[in-house]
Amino acid sequence: MQDTFNVKAITLIVKAKERGFRVATAESCTGGLVSAALTDIPGASDVFDRGFVTYSNAAKIDMLGVCAAVIDAYGAVSAETAQAMAKGALEHSLADVAVAITGVAGPGGGTPQKPVGLVHFACAKRGAEVVAIERRFGPLPRREIRQAAVDQALDLMISALGD
Repeated sequence: MQDTFNVKAITLIVKAKERGFRVATAESCTGGLVSAALTDIPGASDVFDRGFVTYSNAAKIDMLGVCAAVIDAYGAVSAETAQAMAKGALEHSLADVAVAITGVAGPGGGTPQKPVGLVHFACAKRGAEVVAIERRFGPLPRREIRQAAVDQALDLMISALGD
C-alpha cells in the first residue's frame, strides 16, 4: 500500500506544482497519514502548505472553525462535518485545495447508523463547490481502514486538480 501512496502523492505534488496550487489536509481518523504520505516525497514543500490533525471535536472547532452546531446536529462522522472541515482548512491556510477526512476506524466506536469503516471525505477548492463522498470500507482492521482512507483522500485531491 505504501508504494501506492508514493505514486499518488508524487502525482498530486507534480500536478499541484504544474498548476501553481498549494494543498492542505484536515484529518481526523487518519491522524496525519495523508500529510505524512505527501511529506514523504521530496519537493512536497513546494506545494504542501499545512496539515491539521483534528481528532477531537474541540480541535475541529478550534483549529478549523467547524461550527459546534454542525457536529451536534450531524455528528463528527458526517458529510456535513467533513465539508466544514475542508472549508475550514482552506480558510485557515494558504492552500488552494484542501481535503478532509472523518470516520470510524474501529475496532470500537461504531453504531448501526455509523458502523466501523464508515469514512466521510470532502475536498474544497477555492472558487469551486465542495465535493463530498462517503465510503464504507467495512469492518476491516483499523490500519486497513486508515490506509484505504489515505488512498481515497489522495485520489480526491488529484481529481480536484484536474487533468
